Formats: sequence, structure tokens, C-alpha cells
Amino acid sequence: MFSKRFMSCLRPSASLASRRFLCSAVKGRAPDMAEGNPLLHVSNVRNRLREIVGASTNWSDHQQAMSERVSLSSMLARSQSELPAKSMKESFLEVHLPLGSEPQLREKYLTFHNTVRFGRILEDLDSLAVLISYSHTYNPALKRSPLSIVTALVDKIDMRQQVIYPDCDIKFTGHVTWVGNTSIEAKMHMTQYRNGAYCPVLDATFVMVARDPENKRAAFVNPLSPEGPEEEELYRQGEANKSRRVELSTASLLKVAPTAEERKIVHGLFLNTLDTKTVSFRSRVLPPDSVWMEDSKLKGLEICHPQERNIFNRIFGGFLMRKAYELGWANACSFGGCRPSLVAVDDILFQKPVEIGSLLLLSSQVCYTEGKHIQVRVHSEVFDPLTRQHNTTNVFHFTFVSDRDVPNVVPQTYGESMLYLDGKRHFNQTVAPN
Repeated sequence: MFSKRFMSCLRPSASLASRRFLCSAVKGRAPDMAEGNPLLHVSNVRNRLREIVGASTNWSDHQQAMSERVSLSSMLARSQSELPAKSMKESFLEVHLPLGSEPQLREKYLTFHNTVRFGRILEDLDSLAVLISYSHTYNPALKRSPLSIVTALVDKIDMRQQVIYPDCDIKFTGHVTWVGNTSIEAKMHMTQYRNGAYCPVLDATFVMVARDPENKRAAFVNPLSPEGPEEEELYRQGEANKSRRVELSTASLLKVAPTAEERKIVHGLFLNTLDTKTVSFRSRVLPPDSVWMEDSKLKGLEICHPQERNIFNRIFGGFLMRKAYELGWANACSFGGCRPSLVAVDDILFQKPVEIGSLLLLSSQVCYTEGKHIQVRVHSEVFDPLTRQHNTTNVFHFTFVSDRDVPNVVPQTYGESMLYLDGKRHFNQTVAPN
């Protein structure tokens, strides 16, 4: 099986001193991460991806290696029927992040609050989703895969617990759960070893797309053949997820007007800001315990260096997610006046790739609040200083929760009202049903 073909052994683990409020060395170190056990280490995932597509680890050689992939186009299937069906177990992967067994790894993942940087987890999930997809499309007759598999959408990430401990071993598992003609849905689970057992931390669903070696047009992927009631249910959920995404896209506020109920909400917000002394549509007053949406922004800029490239010579999607998350978290922290916890990530759409050398502008905005919850939207765009053109690359949606009630965010313009309604929709999808 593909996952076994690319296994590697962990290095010898070091001892771990107990920390207050955290796991002890015995509790944080999982027995299945002992020396000599064949595991796929998280640091090796991207190396495996480079081997699969034939990418170079050196920037000077990378462009030449990518140009050589053009010749692989002849290996692409002309239809999906030419490709053998695969089972879910053939794409199953287990990847280990031994924070408890290998203390030297923690520096990369540690926050100044002595917790785990969730942005790093997003990077690991993105790489794992790509490797899972390549596991599904693996052809033992080919030395290199002709497919360029990239992240199209982060459908949803649900947090099962808010605290991720920095000195407890982590395990990622996942496999393909649904396949279209050229797209793949991968579900992943993250658990952490505590008190003698692995405890669930999060569940994630990513949608990947396959393209030709030059990443210019869609390419067919192997069909999926579910085995047994459990896998058939997972496949049905994948079909339902696709239908839900189509329905949400059709009902987007960028395409159709708000519903009657949503129009009432917007009008109520407007009436609540009118100055009763002047009785004028132009005179607006901020209600108590509220913040104008315009004042809830936080922005950032990234220069995209080769260090952050993916195996296809573009900026790594996990890097974009990490930067967007950290900006969104900082915005929620500033808005709520305390350290927020992540509840969910949903509907991250990768509209355009980000090229090496780009100026990446990130704009974060609190677009909806309810009780202790803060809904943050991060807009990512590439700016060309020579042409002065802006092109949207990604839109991110994060739901945070504070330890106290937060101010109400209030829109002033029609555009801000649409952002408010969109934020409310995302909040309802992630929090309200629970």
C-alpha cells in the first residue's frame, strides 16, 4: 500500500520534564512512538510529496525540475474509466507529530503562552491532505505522478477541544472519503496522547483538485469504491457536502439578495443606530457595548519568498492559512480584550495561486458577534506594485470564542451589512447547530 511504501522511523526520543498544567513525560509520550516503530513522521510528509512529483529541494534546481514535468502529460488518463477504482483504506495515512517524544520539535510549534500554534497544525493538515490524495491516485507503474494535486477548499475544521498541549504526542489520521471526476474529498482527524490514551482534538474536511503536470487544466482521478456500510455512509456524506457547497454558492450574497428574515435583521440594526433626537436617516449613533464594523479591522503584509513555496513552485497553501489564522486570532484577541479559543474553520476557498515574489495583503475583519463568539473574515489578495492591480486569492472564515461576552459589531453601510449577514451564516453553520 502507498502509505507503507513511504514510511520512516522516528529518531530516539529524549526525556521530558513535567510542567505545571501540562502532561507529564509518561502521560505525554505515546507508546506507539517508541524508538524503532515504523511511522510516517510529520517532518517527512513534504519530502514524500517532493519524491512523488519529482520536485527539487533546492530553489535553484526547482524550476528546471518543474519544467521537466511537462513530459508527464502523456501519462494522464483520457477518462476516469481508464483508471482503476480504489478503496478508502488504500489512501489511509497515519502521521505522527511527537511533541512529547521529541522535545526538539516543540520550538516550531510553541506559542509564547506555552500552547501549540494552531497555524502550524493548519500547515500539517494541508500537506497531509495532499499526500492522502496522492495515495489514492498512486500508480506503482510510474516513478513520478503526472498529477498536480492542490487544495481547492477547506470545507470545515471542527475543534473537539480548545487546548492543544505542547508536550504531548499528536497523531494525524485520514483518508479519501469521496471522489468526483477531478476532485477528491479527504477527511482527517487529529488526536493527542494524554492520560494513557489518544483524545480527539479536531476533525477536518479538505477538498482537493487534480490538474495536469503544468497545473493548467483539470485531470481525472481514480474513482472510489466504498466497502461496507460505514464507508458507504462516508461516501454519502461526501455527496451531501458537495450538494451543500453548491447550494451555498448559489445562495451567496454576492449573487442574490438577502432573505426576508435577513432584510429584517439589517433594518433592525439600522434603526438601532438612529439618533432619536434628530430623527434623521443620516444621523447615526453607536449603541452601547458596540463597535462599528469599520473599527474592527486588522491588516498585514507578507512578501512571498521561495522558502514558503510548495512542490509546484507556488506559495504553500498551509502557509497562507497559518498567516490568515494568526491575523484573525490577533484581531479577535484585540476585539474581545482577551485570548480567544478557536471553535471552527470553514469555507476557505483557494481562488487563485500565489506566485513566488508576490506582495500578499491580508485584511481581517470582525463581521459578526454573538454572546462570547467572534466571527472573523480574512481576505487575502495579491498586489502588483507595478500595475497597481489587486487580485483576490483566498477568503478565510474563523469562529472564535472568548471567556466573556464581547461587544456587538455594528455595520454602517450596505456592504458591511452583507458582511454581517455572511458572518452570521457562517456562525450558524458552525456553532448554532451544536
